[in-house]
Parts: sequence; structure tokens; C-alpha cells
Amino acid sequence: MLALASSVAYGVSDFLGGLQSRRIAALTVLLVSQPVGLVLSLAFALIFGGSALSTEETAIALAAGVVIVVALGAFYRAMALGSVSVVATIGALGVVVPVVAGLAGGEQPSAVQMVGSVAAIVGVVLVAREPDPEWRAAGRAAVGLAGLAALGFGTFFWLLDASSGPEPAWTIVAVRLAGVVTLLVAAIRVRPSMAIPREMLPALLAIGVCDVTANSLFAVATNHGLLSLVAVAGSMYGAVTVLLARVVLGERLVRSRQVGVVVALAGVAMVAAGA
Repeated sequence: MLALASSVAYGVSDFLGGLQSRRIAALTVLLVSQPVGLVLSLAFALIFGGSALSTEETAIALAAGVVIVVALGAFYRAMALGSVSVVATIGALGVVVPVVAGLAGGEQPSAVQMVGSVAAIVGVVLVAREPDPEWRAAGRAAVGLAGLAALGFGTFFWLLDASSGPEPAWTIVAVRLAGVVTLLVAAIRVRPSMAIPREMLPALLAIGVCDVTANSLFAVATNHGLLSLVAVAGSMYGAVTVLLARVVLGERLVRSRQVGVVVALAGVAMVAAGA
């Protein structure tokens, strides 16, 4: 349930981020949204506390922060260049990284859970997939950036699990801090325009809130279940993004996507039933 909740937050954040990146630079979106997450995570850690981090865990969390802002930047830019659904499809496949990492680390899901994991991943692809003409129109740049984002998302999930203790508040702070520092370095080099229409600010703030909420929920979830299974439930963000495009932008939910929703939910139910 925690991982599913994180996927909803990730999906909302990704949808809003991609949408705003069609109006302003992806780096500008991140320069506003990510500091919001840092402030919120720091306030939470100071008020409620959290597990102390070892030197190794701190280094891993900082690396995760760098990875995720690069991945988000690529993802937002890809959404601005090509089909949202194509980008969401490729981005969701990043779940393969933590699943493989978990299995390689000795995790042993049950047979029911393995079948459910495969069904959930297939469902996500069916929900996000557009007809072939949309894939051709996406462009090599958008597809390449989406692939980079997928690799980054998957690596981030793996690193977040490796650096999270039972109460990961300070892990999230370290992740956010590294991300913001990386963005500031990029801003010094690129010097993006920070002329932001006032009406966009609520959406940019919402991106930051949803993103840090998703990170926190996922980090806690990995302490209650196997990474190879938690990552599957957390990967539903691709479906959430596409469904939001259906509701907000009026994109049509074709039959294959309807089937995908059912298959994905059935897969997640099998993962939970086998726990």
C-alpha cells in the first residue's frame, strides 16, 4: 500500500512536471520544485527525527540525489519533445533495475508474487502504450531521453533502498540536498530563464510536494517488503501519468489501455496476496 501510494504521488508529479516543461525549461521546473522538497524533508526530519546515517549510507543517498534530478530532467524534456504516453511507457520500464537488483541480492519472492510482478509490468506497458504512429512521431531525442530517465529512475529506487533505514527522514534530506546542489551547479553553467508566469507557481510547488512525498513513501515501503516487489507496486506511476492525461487532457483510453489497467491491478493484488 505504501508503494502504491508512492506511485500515485510520483505519477502526479511526473504529469505536472512534463506539462509545465512544455511552457518553461525542464531545468527551471526543477529549480523551483526540488528546493520545495528539500525544505519539507528537512522540516520533517528536524521535527520528527529519523534513523542516523552511516558514512556509506550518506554517500549512497547523495548519489541517489544526483541520479534522480538527472533522470527527472531527461524525463521532463522528453515529455516536452514527444508523446507523453511513449515517454511514460519507457520510463516505467526502469522498474527492471531494482527488480533485478533485489533478486541478485538474494530476495526470493513466491511463485505467485513473481507472476504478479510480471503481470503488473505488462499492465503498465499496456496502459502507457500508444499506437505505432505515436511511437514514430516521438522522435529519437525523446525516446533516448526517456531511456535515460528509465535507467535513472530504476537506479534511484535501488540506491534509495540501499541508503534507507527504518525511519528514512534523514535519507530523504540527503537525497534532496544533493539534488538541489546538482541543479544549482547546472544553473550556473546553463543560466536558464527564471521568468515564471505566476499562474504556474502552484503547479511547481505541487510537483515538489508530491515528489518528496513519493520518495518518503517508497523509502519506508522498502523497509517493510522486498525491493523486487515494492519496486513493482511503485512502478504504477506510469499508469497514473497516462490516466491523468486521459482525465485532464482528454486523451482517449483505448481498449488495450483498459485491459492494461485491469492486468496491472491484478498483478499488484497477486504480489500483495503472496506477502
